[in-house]
Amino acid sequence: MSVEYETVIGLEIHVQLKTNTKMFCSCALTFGEPPNTRTCPVCLGLPGALPVANAEAIHLGLMIGMALGCELAPRSKFDRKQYFYPDLPKGYQISQFDEPLCAGGGIGGVRIHRVHLEEDAAKLVHAGTSGRIHGSAASVVDFNRGGTPLAEIVTEPDISSAEQAGEFLRLLRTTLRVLGVSDVNMEEGSLRCDANISIRPVGQAELGVKTELKNMNSFRYIEKGIRAEVARQEALLRAGEPVTQETLHFDPRTEQLTSMRSKEEAHDYRYFPEPDLTPVLITPDMLERAHAALPELPAARQERFERDLSLHPDTAKLLAWRTELGDWFEAALAASPAGYDAAAAGPLANWTTNELITRLGTDVDPATSNVAPAALAQLVALVAAKTVTANAGKQVLDVLVAEGGDPAAIIEAQGLGAVGGEDTLAPVVQAALEANPAIAERLRGGDMKPMGVIIGHVMRETKGRADGGEVTKLVRAELGL
Repeated sequence: MSVEYETVIGLEIHVQLKTNTKMFCSCALTFGEPPNTRTCPVCLGLPGALPVANAEAIHLGLMIGMALGCELAPRSKFDRKQYFYPDLPKGYQISQFDEPLCAGGGIGGVRIHRVHLEEDAAKLVHAGTSGRIHGSAASVVDFNRGGTPLAEIVTEPDISSAEQAGEFLRLLRTTLRVLGVSDVNMEEGSLRCDANISIRPVGQAELGVKTELKNMNSFRYIEKGIRAEVARQEALLRAGEPVTQETLHFDPRTEQLTSMRSKEEAHDYRYFPEPDLTPVLITPDMLERAHAALPELPAARQERFERDLSLHPDTAKLLAWRTELGDWFEAALAASPAGYDAAAAGPLANWTTNELITRLGTDVDPATSNVAPAALAQLVALVAAKTVTANAGKQVLDVLVAEGGDPAAIIEAQGLGAVGGEDTLAPVVQAALEANPAIAERLRGGDMKPMGVIIGHVMRETKGRADGGEVTKLVRAELGL
């Protein structure tokens, strides 16, 4: 009997904090500056230079901890994490070991193990055959990034698939963006993720041997990398070969996994307390300031949309997790004729998440489009009032997306108003039945399946301006049903 395996994943997420200066010095934090122009004796690790902890980074770390429901430490300290690498000028990294700023908590059904603060390393730039330095291939170091404040968020091994990992990270990124603690720009490295992956037979309590995928910086990259590593581990076990604990690199272009270092080469970091920094004591004023800065978070916003506006969970999630879309929707709802009312919320949410986004594209902020929130709210209200049919309303939305404008004026200018009333529609319905005698006979016999043929005929004759429900009612009346 074939063994069935389950996946166990824990994530380590590095978040570049949105401060003006680096973690332990006064160098300005900027992106895209010429290499090695944002450095000083402290972040270069020169002898005699003394670090000073960035108070704003600690504040942002407390905000993250509160948002994730963590327990905040009354006392936290920094430690030296010893290892050598060309992009680490001091030969150690200032991080936190046994007294992190935050512990516990969770988000999106995934428990958080800890959140701690540290400094980032510098950036290695590898030059290949197309980037030769002094006539030969080489690697160079840009120290601008060295010392950038990071919050490292470590999850418990609660994730069971690549898809769940991507879903969790999307919620986390949105939460961090709403908090304002980071720009979470994955392309610029402001949000990076390592994944610890193992598999085990279903029902087994003991974890399998884990491997680590390093420095993944896009959701698709992360999901593809996890799927590739899970498949590799399963193939090894099914072939009777062991999984070796190692650190791996996944190339999203070739979709190949390569080993970076094995368990035997794993670092002994030899942590000890940072002697040049005093422990951080978290005061009531610091907690009050962090709490006062918390906005409504995506998970809470989704819950409010479901509870107060009776939105479908998938719709509420989309609006809450895409902050700019949720803001635009709420502005439209506030501008609707009924005001901020649950009765208007459902249709408006459907038009926003289906019709509008289909036309704009999933990555476009509707606030940058030609469609004003009040215009869509008015259009949805006109459809609800049967002033215009849903099909004609979509034509109006096409015009709004292309040019903007007032829905009522567009309806009048293009003659898109609904055709209604028995006197107007009855002759069209009668003509449709006469043109389709076989269909009319089936309807008269009680078979309602071909009703769409008659409705379609009427829609063509009225250029989509007839109401389908009204047409159905008139067909039944005409046939004596």
